[in-house]
Amino acid sequence: MYKFKLILSNYVMLVFKIKFYFVIGNIMKRALDFDFSELSLFESICSASKFIRSDFPVKYVVQKLESMIKETQDVIMSEQDTYFKLKRLIKLFYRDWKFECACGVYKLSDTLWLDYVLNTCHGTAVSLGIIFLYLAKKFNLNVEPVIFPTQLILSSHDLQGNVWFINPLNGETLNKRILRVWLQGSVSPTAELYDNYLSKAKSLDVVRKMLDILKIALMEEKNMELALNVSNLLLKINPKDPYEIRDRGLIYAQLECNHVALADLIYFIKHCPEDPISEILKIQVHSMEQKTTILH
Repeated sequence: MYKFKLILSNYVMLVFKIKFYFVIGNIMKRALDFDFSELSLFESICSASKFIRSDFPVKYVVQKLESMIKETQDVIMSEQDTYFKLKRLIKLFYRDWKFECACGVYKLSDTLWLDYVLNTCHGTAVSLGIIFLYLAKKFNLNVEPVIFPTQLILSSHDLQGNVWFINPLNGETLNKRILRVWLQGSVSPTAELYDNYLSKAKSLDVVRKMLDILKIALMEEKNMELALNVSNLLLKINPKDPYEIRDRGLIYAQLECNHVALADLIYFIKHCPEDPISEILKIQVHSMEQKTTILH
């Protein structure tokens, strides 16, 4: 029996290794030219990160996760019940490995890049959630992302239809009462908890959520070159989004690429004339046009 278990364990790890190197190849091949719809959530995030940051270490991230899976395998596989397997993974992730919310003084972008999060064990709901989801999927655990109005959360359904909500910041169980309090504290004191707030999110929606947060972080950190890369990726997802085109225009303006910035800002003003920000942008456009005229 011991030999059989050892052979099975080695076989499982061989399969993991083959899958890991396939993932690396898939990500690297698509780092500059990829279709989000053809990739898993993890592959999408790594491909996007490589596109944004040329130094993003895909191989390191995959190898780090491989070592975590090796460490997890015996503990998880010793459990027969799916519920207890998930409980074991939560304990490993949050108590033993000490992944947690990034508190204190941090650059927000550092809490979103997966390589930094794996190094420091500190992240945001979305970055920690993506890592936890990846590990859960490797053990066939039924865990899905939910884009709740306040943050990303995780959900798991059992065969009886019961739902278990998990906070990816600390692994704690969430219930509808807690989620309602979150809504009323962050959105409105009279906010209602609707069923669609708890629906499974598509991978593309999670990617967009992370990229939105990353773009804002990079803009606040004045890292406009990387912010521009993020904006271009978001426009790959939705090429005609006037708000994303506006943000790209503002980034171009910070980079003093006024000709390109003008085209984007004028596009937004034209397509969203009722938006209050349009009046402010008209003043900025007028100022930029004058500077461009003087320079020529």
